[in-house]
Amino acid sequence: MSWIREGELTIIERFCANIIKAGPMPKHVAFIMDGNRRYARKCHVERQEGHSQGFDKLAQTLRWCLNLGIREVTVYAFSIENFKRSKEEVDGLMDLARQKFSRLLEEQESLKKHGVCIRVLGDLPLLPLDIQELIAKAVLATRNYNNDVSESLLDKCLYTNNSPDPDLLIRTSGEVRLSDFLLWQTSHSCLVFQSVLWPEYSFWNLCEAILRFQMNYSALQKARDSYMEERRRQQMERDQAYVTKKLQQEGFASHGDSRRRWTLLQKCTAMREERIQGFLQALEHKRADFFERLCTVSA
Repeated sequence: MSWIREGELTIIERFCANIIKAGPMPKHVAFIMDGNRRYARKCHVERQEGHSQGFDKLAQTLRWCLNLGIREVTVYAFSIENFKRSKEEVDGLMDLARQKFSRLLEEQESLKKHGVCIRVLGDLPLLPLDIQELIAKAVLATRNYNNDVSESLLDKCLYTNNSPDPDLLIRTSGEVRLSDFLLWQTSHSCLVFQSVLWPEYSFWNLCEAILRFQMNYSALQKARDSYMEERRRQQMERDQAYVTKKLQQEGFASHGDSRRRWTLLQKCTAMREERIQGFLQALEHKRADFFERLCTVSA
């Protein structure tokens, strides 16, 4: 049997899902799955059982998201701070994560038929030294190319660069904080904090969060569009300033020849893109090499 439960929604759940899907739907939802230990205390069971129930709830939630047409989900499953817990609990969590995520990855091929792809990511406390060295060299190299460094480039350097930013972030258990989870990526997301403990999360809790997203959709979209437009405007201003300086060095007046200005602007943009692509390819190569070495050590 699939870990992501194959059972369909009930009639009333399907009815409500169809109503909700008539409005704008989040394409990417992030979850901070909080409350497993409190759930265990509440139910008078071992902590490990609370965590196990939490992983099972993730599988059920993925099925709800699939039924609602949400194709991308990112979850906060473990943090560096969690290593401060007892060795027994940490070892139990790691073993549980290996079992559950391995099973989830085994099901990826069947899920792809529904347009779903699973990626397991983790934030490391420090970048590997060779990647730090690469970035340091890149920073030194940009002294003469200040236009290369931008928020857009930072977006592309993140592990989440192949994913759209989350439209909706949900945290359970009543905690109203992000715990350093996707801080950059959720600057224009709808944040929903719910008091329910994660293992008790229900389809109706998810619907409530989506309704809150829909209520704020217009304002969020307007803010996001405005932000992206401002980023483009700032980049254009930097490019224009670079071209003006170049024209002055060539002995042209400040306004310069319009054709020459356009040619320089096109060349400036093309060369910047070439430098950025080269840097990103080198960064990806370093990452792949690092994770290959990490997997070899782990094995």
